[in-house]
Order: sequence, then structure tokens, then C-alpha cells
Amino acid sequence: MPVRVAVPKEVVPGERRVAIVPETVVRLKKAGHEVSVESGAGLAAGYTDRAYTDAGASVAGSGSSALGGAQVVLKVQMPGVREIGRLPSGAVLVGQLNASRNLPQVAKLRDAGTTSFSLELLPRITRAQSMDVLSSQATVAGYRAMLIGAGLCPKFLPMLTTAAGTIRPAKVLVLGAGVAGLMAIATAKRLGALVEAYDVRRAAGEQVRSLGAKFLELAINAEAAGGYARELTAEEKQQEAEMLARAVEAADVIVTTAAIPGRKAPLLVKKEMVDRMHAGAVIVDLAAESGGNCELTVPGKEVDAHGVTVAGPLNLPSQLPFHASQMYSRNAEAFFGLLLDTGGNLLSEFTDEILVASLLTRGGSVLHKPTAELLAQGGA
Repeated sequence: MPVRVAVPKEVVPGERRVAIVPETVVRLKKAGHEVSVESGAGLAAGYTDRAYTDAGASVAGSGSSALGGAQVVLKVQMPGVREIGRLPSGAVLVGQLNASRNLPQVAKLRDAGTTSFSLELLPRITRAQSMDVLSSQATVAGYRAMLIGAGLCPKFLPMLTTAAGTIRPAKVLVLGAGVAGLMAIATAKRLGALVEAYDVRRAAGEQVRSLGAKFLELAINAEAAGGYARELTAEEKQQEAEMLARAVEAADVIVTTAAIPGRKAPLLVKKEMVDRMHAGAVIVDLAAESGGNCELTVPGKEVDAHGVTVAGPLNLPSQLPFHASQMYSRNAEAFFGLLLDTGGNLLSEFTDEILVASLLTRGGSVLHKPTAELLAQGGA
């Protein structure tokens, strides 16, 4: 029996991505499934209604029409409270739901008895790599962040030899060498800058150096389970701060990407460090949404601190929506496959470890313990 998949428009302000692109529709149709897309859902990302109909999807005139009869609803971000109220009974919701920042919607999903999966909760295992939306979207964010830094910097990034003399290359510092940081490093190198990078995980040094950048090292190993970084001790933080202060002072462009899942972003660049930077320097803080790596970061704003620009961009993947949507769509398609049995029917029980880890709500309960605790603390 074919599964009916619905793709409504995103409702979060400024969100330009779409959960499924036409090339994915073709494969879902070939597998025997039905796809309904709300008219205009992909337009901001460069995917027209005609492209969806040509791929075999039905294009619905409204979100309610697209959702009608859907068994699986694919989203990029958490639907709004009203949209949740329109979800068909028994439908499975899949998206980057970011539960801790959307507690009213989580409570609504719980109370409606909706089964929902949050893709940012996927376990860090090999089998889940094809579904890893955090990595795919971080790739987009790191690339875009470096372009923002280059655009705000009053200098050329590459070395140039001209009739007016030689232009020295700009110095770029990337803090955090995860997926976003490595893409920022690679982009800076392509633009011709001198690049340094720092990460508390020693293992990141090899990856940084493989991209042609210099890795700033301390005798600290802060790698924790799952490849993430643990929080540093007070003494380690002091050592880190002294080394980073010197690197920050010399940089023309800084991209900060350090984050700890489920926690406030670590503070790496303090106000006094910014005070010692030269006029015209730029900081692009990718951790703005979770508190920022720079003390002066204001989410969604550009701050001028004595001539140093501190940018706190939000939702960077949405600024490159065509390829961000393409990558997200492939992740979502891979996850969708886990929801089906060998006959292509929607599962009634979810026992796969990937599904168990990412299951947010089901049967009137919040199954992700940290989110359930947050709701309990708020009395919801």
C-alpha cells in the first residue's frame, strides 16, 4: 500500500528551504508512494510548482489540502501551533523540530497524540550518516559564514601582485573544527587567505591541517563521547583564553562555530579580546542562536565595536536554500525509508535504534527525556 507524503510550506519567518525537492519526488513515486506539495512550498528555494508536477507530485492549493490524508508529513522546521492542529490523525511528523526552543509546539504535539521524529536527535552512528541533517546543514552554514566574513572585511583575502604593489593575504581564524568549521576553513583557503583554526579536540588537528590551515594546539584533550567536545575545566579555559587572545588580536576575519549539543554555546571571544582587535576586523558568530561564542554577539544583528564588526547571523542554511534543501531532502528520504517495512508500508512500531533515539512524541507522551523535563519544569 503506497504511503501518502505531505510537504507543506515552512511557517518560520525567513525560512526559505523546503523539505523535499523534485528529484526526491521522482524516487518516492518510483517506489510507489504519493507526494502532495503545497503550492509555492519550494519557490523560495528555486523549485517551482511545475517542477514538482513534472516529478510526479500533486500540488495542493493550500496547506490543509496538502495535508489531507497524509500519513507522513515532512518539514524542515517545527510547524506552528495552528498547523499542528491541522495534522491528520495518525500522521507521522518528521523534521528538525528543535524541541527545546519550541516547547509550546511540543506540548501541542503531545496533546494531539502525534507521532513526531526530530532529526537533530539522530544518534552519531555510521548507519545514520545518510540522514544527518545537522552535518549537511552545517556544511552550508560554514560556507556561507565565510562568505559573509569576506564580504564584511575591508581587505582582499588572497595575496595579489599588482602594478600598485603586493597585497598581503588576510588572516582568517576559525574557532571550532566540526563540519561547519572545516567548511569555513576550506572556503577561506579557496579564497586565498592565511588560515588558522582551533578546536579543543586534538583529533580535529589532522583534519584542519589536511585543508592547508594551521592548527593552534594546547596540551588539552577535550573530546567526549560521540565526537563532541566536553566542557573545559577552569584551568583549561584560562590556558585556552590566553592562546586565543593572541590569535584573535591578529585576525582579519574570525568565524566561530563552537557548540555543545543541548547547552549554551561556550564563550570563546570576550569583550576585552575584541577591544584589542584592529579596526576593520570581522567576527561571524555561527553560534549566535545558542548564545554566541563572542560576548558582543547579538543574534540576528551586526554590531560595530570600535570598528570591529560582530555579526550574529541566524539560520544560515536558509540563505543558500537551493542546495540546503537538496541536501536536507536526501537526508529526509533516507530517514523515511526507516519508517517502512519490507513491503513499503508504514511501520506500526518503531524499534530501530535510530528511530528510538529521534522519537520525540507518541501516544500522548514526550519520549525525549530532556524535553519532557523542560516541559515539566514549565508546568506543561
